[in-house]
Amino acid sequence: MCGITGWVAYDRDLTLERAVLDAMTTTQLCRGPDDGGVHLERHAALGHRRLAVLDPEGGVQPMAAGHGGRPPAVLGYNGEVYNHRELRAELEAAGHRFRTRSDTEVVLRGYLEWGEQVAERLNGMFAFAVWDTRTEELLLVRDRMGVKPLHYRATPDGVVFGSEPKALLAHPAVRPVVDLDGLRELVSMTRTPGLTPYRGIAEVRPGHLVRVRRTGVSVRRYWALEARRHTQDLATTITTVRALLEDIVHRQLEADVPLCSLLSGGLDSSAVTALAARTLRAAGAGPVRSFAVDFTGQREHFHPDAVRTTPDGPYAELLARHVGADHRVIELDSAALSGPVQRLATLRARDLPGGVGDMDTSLLLLFRGVREHSTVALSGESADELFGGYRWFHDPKAVNADDFPWAAGLSGLGGQGAGPREQLLDRGLLGKLDLPGYRHARYREALAEVPHLPDADPFERRMREVSYLNLTRFVPLLLDRKDRMSMANGLEVRVPFCDHRLVQYVFNTPWSMKSFDGREKSLLRAAVRDVLPAEIADRMKSPYPVVQDPRYPELLRRELAELAADPASPALALLDRRSLADALAPGTDPQTVRLAADLALDLNAWLTEYQVSLEL
Repeated sequence: MCGITGWVAYDRDLTLERAVLDAMTTTQLCRGPDDGGVHLERHAALGHRRLAVLDPEGGVQPMAAGHGGRPPAVLGYNGEVYNHRELRAELEAAGHRFRTRSDTEVVLRGYLEWGEQVAERLNGMFAFAVWDTRTEELLLVRDRMGVKPLHYRATPDGVVFGSEPKALLAHPAVRPVVDLDGLRELVSMTRTPGLTPYRGIAEVRPGHLVRVRRTGVSVRRYWALEARRHTQDLATTITTVRALLEDIVHRQLEADVPLCSLLSGGLDSSAVTALAARTLRAAGAGPVRSFAVDFTGQREHFHPDAVRTTPDGPYAELLARHVGADHRVIELDSAALSGPVQRLATLRARDLPGGVGDMDTSLLLLFRGVREHSTVALSGESADELFGGYRWFHDPKAVNADDFPWAAGLSGLGGQGAGPREQLLDRGLLGKLDLPGYRHARYREALAEVPHLPDADPFERRMREVSYLNLTRFVPLLLDRKDRMSMANGLEVRVPFCDHRLVQYVFNTPWSMKSFDGREKSLLRAAVRDVLPAEIADRMKSPYPVVQDPRYPELLRRELAELAADPASPALALLDRRSLADALAPGTDPQTVRLAADLALDLNAWLTEYQVSLEL
């Protein structure tokens, strides 16, 4: 796993711009602490920071094809290709000779053999840039589900690009400007594919490639979810899901560095950990390592709520004992989850305000602790969106709402559509943002993309839409967060449930099968029940934990009071002074404004640290 960046300019000599490329590349140091390199020629500059996972000695980048003279192509690559062995054999049969064991060289030689169609042959998570010296064209490619990030900005004579926005912002021609649409995208609780809050900075959409020529920039989609008729019975479907999961986990266990699993004790992470343990045991490779997060005093302070009925810790420990895992708990204290130092660390990881507070900070600190022992981790991320784990899949009101299902429960403030996170924002600003109108427009765009079978039952048709919305508009929020928090610590997190074969198959499985026993994730539970303790197989869905220590919201309120007392705080221009005063008034329960306080504090840190220009 790595960080890539670069610059293509057809009207200047980039061999004279080494300082700019070095500055852009340095921003990706956290993604690639092991090695770095640059490639410079007249119209193209590529920078790379490497986290060595496969073939540490051989996979140095940027990687040029061939020996001596001008190479036909140069690659900057970030990710893992899990079918690289099969592709290597195919390429060798076609006459290619390899110098390394790395999947990087497989991607490079695959491009030389198949051109941009190489993307369609790759199974994995990846984002890469190929500079073709023969045609002087740049190709940017992103994996099908968007697990790995890739940003770009067109310039008058080319493009600048990078894994993260910070790489582009290090270029002298790129400034952090955010307009109303950017702010809408930031706070609307959805991700519009291809957009970022920064004006002019785009993402390569999942399953797409971008080609840069002298004549301009073009975009092509190489993969999308398709509507296919499901013809298998329930028993065969369960067996197929299990076979796919076993193959996926087996492939994703390959690494030349220490590997582990992230274990919460929920169905998803437990399934991945249990299947990994079986695979490793069969190979004589020893026990699987697993890591969980917990908070000091969490068991004492825990109280059930509408979405978290049980604490994670006992279930993670149960699964670890069941599979014989080498299990460790990363315990965090409430004081470590708040304050400007940690807020700035999470901001620098994301390049944007997250507005989810301790869930961001605890994930960053969890990954920091994991990285002390492992370089690669397997995660259960995206199973809920794929198999229907969230409550909004099963709530008729959310399912039938003319809105994104996860946003359907937002409560309005003054008719302006503000939810708990936005309750401190200025009322005039909320009126200009028109979040309900913005979400509705984006919702309609997403609905128009959904592939359907012509004779589908109306309810099955709607559930296909709900699944598509989750996979294309909600999963990106979580994958982006996971990538930034892990790579800020030089940790590679793999997501077996994002394997495109599994996603395509389950997407076309009828909802009646996904919920055949009347519960969430019925299909997944049936596919892995035999490797799990009954207590975990039957456990209700519990989201990523939040700290329940009463000190935490009080610490937030103190931070918010400092923001309010400083007239130089840039976020004050975005906040409603009366609502802010009410939030800080004696007797106000700090829990009621916890999310809003986090968003306000994140916005303030972001505007300060990144010197953002707001054009609202």
